[in-house]
This record gives sequence, structure tokens and C-alpha cells, in this order.
Amino acid sequence: MQDQIIELAEQWLGWQTMHIRPARTKHGWKTPVQGALGKGWPDLVMLRGGRIIAAEMKTDKGKVTPEQADVIGLLQAAGVETYIWRPKYWDDIVEVLR
Repeated sequence: MQDQIIELAEQWLGWQTMHIRPARTKHGWKTPVQGALGKGWPDLVMLRGGRIIAAEMKTDKGKVTPEQADVIGLLQAAGVETYIWRPKYWDDIVEVLR
């Protein structure tokens, strides 16, 4: 779903996107981030014009971790549009990005 959102956002709707990919290490998959926000940082950040969106991707039954909820709350307090996006919300996702 994330790849579809990035394609829609960048190729069709003029958004700039960023996703931090995990990397395989000898200790398993790790996301190379540093600092207190790293553990709960949203999967996708998008910019267009004066808007910034931070979206956490989840399966239809996936749960938001406490760290993710904390970061989302901090981003909301800073005026960032934040979303938890699931496959069942596809039509809503398209409307938000338009």
C-alpha cells in the first residue's frame, strides 16, 4: 500500500515524499535513526505547497505502538496533519492527497 501511495502522491498529485527504509544488519532488520523520535517516527512524510502530512501505515488490524502514538501526538501539537492509514481507507487517502 505504501508504494501505491508514494506513486499516487509523487507521480500524479505533485507531493514530495520521504520514507526511511530499514536495513538488514547482522542483528536483523534495523532502521538507522537517532534520537528520541526515531522509534515512533511515521512511515511516510509528504510535503506539497504549505502542507505537511505524516502517515503511519498499518494493516487493517495492525496496532499503533505507544511510541508511534506519542510521536503522532507531538506532530499534531506542532500543526502537522497526521494519519493512520490502512488499506480499507484507500478512498479517504486519495481524497486527503488531492
